[in-house]
Amino acid sequence: MEAKLSFSQDSPPISIISAAKVAGVSLSIDPSLAAGSAPVLCFSSGESLRGINPILEYIAQSSPSLHGRDAVESGHVVEWLEYAPTFLLGSEFEVACSFVDGYLMSRTFLVGHVLTIADITVWSNLAGIGQRWESLRKSKKYQNLVRWFNGIDSDYKDTLNEVIAAYVGKRGIGKSPAPNLKEKVNDSKDPSAPEVDLPGAKFGEVCVRFAPEPSGYLHIGHAKAALLNKYFAERYQGRLIVRFDDTNPSKESNEFVENLLKDIETLGIKYDAVTYTSDYFPKLMEMAEKLIKQGKAYVDDTPKEQMRSERMDGVESKCRNNTVEENLSLWKEMINGSERGMQCCVRGKLDMQDPNKSLRDPVYYRCNTDPHHRIGSKYKVYPTYDFACPFVDALEGVTHALRSSEYHDRNAQYYRILQDMGMRRVEIYEFSRLNMVYTLLSKRKLLWFVQNKKVEDWTDPRFPTVQGIVRRGLKVEALIQFILQQGASKNLNLMEWDKLWTINKKIIDPVCARHTAVLKDQRVIFRLTNGPEKSFVRILPRHKKFDGAGKKATTFTNRIWLDYADASAISKGEEVTLMDWGNAIIKEIKMENGVITELIGELHLEGSVKTTKLKVTWLPDIDDLVPLSLVEFDYLISKKKLEEDENFLDNLNPCTRKETLALGDANMRNLLRGEVIQLERKGYYRCDAPFVRSSKPVVLFAIPDGRQQASLN
Repeated sequence: MEAKLSFSQDSPPISIISAAKVAGVSLSIDPSLAAGSAPVLCFSSGESLRGINPILEYIAQSSPSLHGRDAVESGHVVEWLEYAPTFLLGSEFEVACSFVDGYLMSRTFLVGHVLTIADITVWSNLAGIGQRWESLRKSKKYQNLVRWFNGIDSDYKDTLNEVIAAYVGKRGIGKSPAPNLKEKVNDSKDPSAPEVDLPGAKFGEVCVRFAPEPSGYLHIGHAKAALLNKYFAERYQGRLIVRFDDTNPSKESNEFVENLLKDIETLGIKYDAVTYTSDYFPKLMEMAEKLIKQGKAYVDDTPKEQMRSERMDGVESKCRNNTVEENLSLWKEMINGSERGMQCCVRGKLDMQDPNKSLRDPVYYRCNTDPHHRIGSKYKVYPTYDFACPFVDALEGVTHALRSSEYHDRNAQYYRILQDMGMRRVEIYEFSRLNMVYTLLSKRKLLWFVQNKKVEDWTDPRFPTVQGIVRRGLKVEALIQFILQQGASKNLNLMEWDKLWTINKKIIDPVCARHTAVLKDQRVIFRLTNGPEKSFVRILPRHKKFDGAGKKATTFTNRIWLDYADASAISKGEEVTLMDWGNAIIKEIKMENGVITELIGELHLEGSVKTTKLKVTWLPDIDDLVPLSLVEFDYLISKKKLEEDENFLDNLNPCTRKETLALGDANMRNLLRGEVIQLERKGYYRCDAPFVRSSKPVVLFAIPDGRQQASLN
């Protein structure tokens, strides 16, 4: 049957073209599909196949040996077709090379004893990568993989090299086929409209999970993970599970669970289910026991520091070759929480010589007698994250596990544990951890600030928690924009807070109300000799360009307050503009001991505001002014980026909070908690404590506007 292969010119399906050449299947080539489109094989009958793997399987049918000699081999071929795209994911490339290199140690082909479509597909993906693979091929790093690759290259040299010569140069050599999250739909300039693909994802079948540990509040780094999971669930019309990884009762509490759910809601994330790893404790224990019985795990009583040293040096534990019976006996002691059991842990029997140290017999289970926040003291043993995460991911139907690139070295461990468990593969999709300058994101370090009363609590405005930065005045829309602009890049990045606050300013400035304040201890009376003998009130807009901000009542009197800084900048005889009133001329400046005590002048309302150099804010000298506490914040640490060997305690910022008393216009007694305003010529503020009585000031938190600010020290 005649067939036409259509594909995007920027992403030719090298594995399909190579397989067709080897199998002797004639294809006409049509590289006219839109960028990002999946390849399509169209037959003269009008039928078609879409996608790389369905087309590969069709080609394999034309040469029976290519699909395996029996049902078992055919099944393994399909598994390899599903695994092959891993080589095209930049972050996974070497993990895949390492895995296949080990697999080929005693094999000539990937499946059985003859060439199959699996070999052709993996070979094509490696060859298509270009320079990165060629560099590895010349090294001695993956000798089994190179031997296998060279064998196929030699046997099918003319056939395969013709394909590589024709198409590799036209393919993004060394690039992942998945575009960056910054790439927008239809080249849109809107940063909130990203477009990216998950490898192997199918619409309606994707399931992702956001799995925080309930040992702290959600911070800006977690928010990135949560929002990316939300994005992919919506992008593929799939499911999003919120799962609490509650495997360490010593650190976790219901308070953290409740506030994490609150923060997830704040971010506008809709989820399909909330689950807990503790829901699966019985099944996890069954799996641990099963692995012990299969000789894939053992119980170890090596002291903690010695175990760490042995893992670093690749030294096998003395317990590694215990009998199954000995291991089961000690496992029972662990379950009972006995004195003997408390000395032990369960370790996976993986590979103590692997260069990737995460594969050197990681801990699967350890004892802990602290009560669990959900299930009390029922258990004395708890699974580690490394053991529980892949198990629960597979059990809950997760198709793609999003993990930050800091876990990159553990990806091979994740896949190996799934393999030992005999559970289905879950694709890992990496993104870069969001790091901010002058900021600690470790929950352990943040907890130190809380416990040592360096901050109020987890919602302190100096904290990078969602509740902290929102309390400081950040709008959730700004946070979402900021995170989506970073995209799903796998490159580690250290971000400036200024960029986030600049986005925030663009959101709040067009709509937030304008008010006026003068500093309580730094103010000067300005007496207007021709001012109104009797005060009067005008109703003015709170925002001249946004009616939705409402109105405010402004009192006009012949005695007004100016900030001392403005008064000291004015010269005798100078004409200045009083904002929202008009011009005034300074006739006299009274001073005592070099300090200005009073200005005397007269209104000149017919004067042009265009001719004045100074435009000053002012308040009437009346009893209704509102006491304010203006609070500024600084970073908790004094260094932009701490290196791994640096102690954060050596880099604490000595002054991180500064309070200045002020007086505000009478309308500010109506401010609501959480309301954002602009104090004209002073900046943006969020009301943290509204007006209660005149003896208690309204508390306003200063909101950064994206400009570099001086230290509070």
